[in-house]
Amino acid sequence: MSVSIDYTGGVFQANKAKSVGTVTAGTGPYNLASASYDNVSFSVSTQETAPRALFFKSDGTKMFVTGSGSDAIQEYSLSTAWDLSTASHTTSFSVASQELNPQSLFFKPDGTKFWITGNSDKVWQYSLSTAWDVSTASYSSLNFSTTGQAGLPIGVAFKPDGTKMYIVDNQGTKNVYQYSLSNAWQVNFASYDSVSFSVSALDTNIQDLTFNNDGTKMYIVGAGSNSIYQHSLSTAWDLSTASYDSISFSFSSQTSLSSGAFFKPDGTKLYVSCITTNAVYQYSTGTATTLDLSTGNYFSHTPSVNTVFAFSNAPASGTAAGFALALTGANVAETYDIANASYDSVSFSVATQETVPTGVGFKDDGTKMYIVGSSNDNIYQYSLSTAWDVSTASYDSVSLSVATQETIPEALFFKSDGTSLYIVGRDSNSVFQYDLTTAWDISTGSYASKSMSVSSQETAPRGLYFKDDGTKAYIVGTANDTVYQYALSTAWDISTGSFETGKEVSVASQATVPTGLFFSSNGYKMYVLHFSSVVYQYSLSTAWDVSTASYDSVSFTGNSQDGFGNDIYFKSDGVKMYILGNSNDTIYQYSTGSTAAATFTYPSSVKFPSGTAPAGPAIDETDVLVFYTDDGGTIYQGFKAGDAMA
Repeated sequence: MSVSIDYTGGVFQANKAKSVGTVTAGTGPYNLASASYDNVSFSVSTQETAPRALFFKSDGTKMFVTGSGSDAIQEYSLSTAWDLSTASHTTSFSVASQELNPQSLFFKPDGTKFWITGNSDKVWQYSLSTAWDVSTASYSSLNFSTTGQAGLPIGVAFKPDGTKMYIVDNQGTKNVYQYSLSNAWQVNFASYDSVSFSVSALDTNIQDLTFNNDGTKMYIVGAGSNSIYQHSLSTAWDLSTASYDSISFSFSSQTSLSSGAFFKPDGTKLYVSCITTNAVYQYSTGTATTLDLSTGNYFSHTPSVNTVFAFSNAPASGTAAGFALALTGANVAETYDIANASYDSVSFSVATQETVPTGVGFKDDGTKMYIVGSSNDNIYQYSLSTAWDVSTASYDSVSLSVATQETIPEALFFKSDGTSLYIVGRDSNSVFQYDLTTAWDISTGSYASKSMSVSSQETAPRGLYFKDDGTKAYIVGTANDTVYQYALSTAWDISTGSFETGKEVSVASQATVPTGLFFSSNGYKMYVLHFSSVVYQYSLSTAWDVSTASYDSVSFTGNSQDGFGNDIYFKSDGVKMYILGNSNDTIYQYSTGSTAAATFTYPSSVKFPSGTAPAGPAIDETDVLVFYTDDGGTIYQGFKAGDAMA
C-alpha cells in the first residue's frame, strides 16, 4: 500500500507514488526498563525543606510541591514545559489549618481542585477560583477519613473521571486501598470498595503511588530502596486485578529518600522528589516514534507499544507540505502473564497417535499443531479449524519418522518460515535438522543430514528453542537442570552450531526436572516447565543471553489438569499458553494475556477538526491519517483519510 499526498489550491490530492519516509521507533511511554536520568534537577529547599509530593499542570508549565517543612503547596513556573531546569518559584498556599504534615498531592485534571493527605489520616479537598493558581485556593470544608483502612495515607490518586480514589498506606499492612465516589471529585461522597492490594513485599518504606493515563498500570514509590515499582491491572482502575510486573527503576544514584513521583501525561518523563536533598529530579521514561519529513511523504508504522509521535525536519515556513501516515493497530496489552494465567477448559487428546507425547509446536498462524513422542518416534501433524484453539484440532493423517536419528525424541522446533524443523532427544543427546519442501507440511520432510551434539553440556536434553533469527539455539535438560546457549554461524543451519562458553543459567533452584523451554518474542523473558507441570518465569537483562537471566519469583501451576508436564508453548502474541501433559496424553490451553489496541499520541502542534485526535485503528486494521503544514511545522492540520483499509 502506498499513497502520495499533494496540497494544491487548498485541496489534498492523491497523485503518483512518492518516497516512503523514515520512521524511527521509540521505546514507548511509561517504559521503566529503558528509563534514564536526564541530569536535570531543581532545588526547592528555599521554599520546602521536606518535600513529600509533587504534581504538574497538564501542559507542563507549572509544578507544585508540598511537604512537612512548610505545610504548604509551593507553585513553580516552567518557562519551557516539562523542563525542570527552567523552573522558578511563583507563589504558595498554606494548608496548615487542616494538615500539619502533608504527605501527598493530587489536582483535578482541569486545575480547579486539589487534594492532600497527611498524618491526620484524612483526605482534604480544596478549590481554586483560578485554575492552576494556588494563590486563589481555599479549603472546601470537605474531607474524608481513611482511619478504617490507612493509618498513614501517604499517597493519593484519582481516576480521571473522579469516580475512584486510591490511597496507599505506610503503616500496618502497607496496602493500596480503593474507594468509589458517588459524586465525582467530592471526597465526602467516598466509600471504601473493600478492595485492597498489598505492596509490603516491595519496600520497607512506601511513599507514593501514581497511575498511567488509562489505569492499566500502577506505580509505587519506595524510599527503602529508592525505587519505583510497576504493576499491571488486567481491568483498568480495578485494584483487585493488580499484579506486580517484576519491573522497577532505582533512583539511588540521585536520591537517598525518594518521596513523590509524577509522570508526564504522555509517559515519556518521570519526576521524583527527595526529602534529604530537598530537590526534584527529572528522568526519561520513553522516547517518541519520529517521522523524518525530509525523507518522504508516506510513512507506515505498526507499534509494539503505545506510541508517542514526533515530526522532525519539516519544510521551511512558506512551503506547503503534506504527508500520509498509515497506522496498523496492534495488541499492546499484558502478555506472557503466567502470574494471572487461567485454564480455558480447552484441551485435545493425542493418545490415538502418541501415548508418550514429549514435545509440541505450532505453525506461526496457529492453524497447525505438531506433536513428537517417544512411543513411536514420530512427529504428528494436526489442523486447527479455529487458529490457536486446540479444541478444534483434528489429525491430518500425516506423520514423519525420526527413529533413524533419535529413538527418544523429547522436543521439536520449527524454523520461522516452516521450511525446516529440529528435534532433540535423550538417546543421541543431539539436535537433528529436517527440511520440508512444502512449508509446514511434514509429509514433505526429510533428514537434512545436519546435527549438533549437546552431550558435552547435557546428557538428558528435554527442551529446545531457537532465537527468532535462527542464530542461537537453547537446550535444557534433566542431567544438569541448566539452560545452555549455542551460536549458529549460519542461521538455522544446526551443523554450524557451537556452545557459547559461559552462556548458561541454572534453573535447579526452581525446576529440578525441567522438561520444556520457551522464550518471549523479544527475548527478554524465558519460561521453564518443570515435570510437575509448574511453569517458572525468568527475566533476561540482555535479550536472548541466558547468562543474564534471573528468576522473577513468578510461576504457574497447571497440575490440576495433568500432574506431569512434558512441554510448553505460547501463542505468538503471548496471550495463550499450552502445556503438554504426559499422564493424559493431552495438550491443555490457558489464557496468559489480554487484548488492548495500541494508542497513539500526536505532537501538540497537530490540530484535528474536532479538536480531538481520532481513535487508533483496531488490532490488525490499518487507518491512514493525513497532515499538512505551511509554517515550518509550527502548526499541522491533521485528519483521518482512510478507516480500516486493511
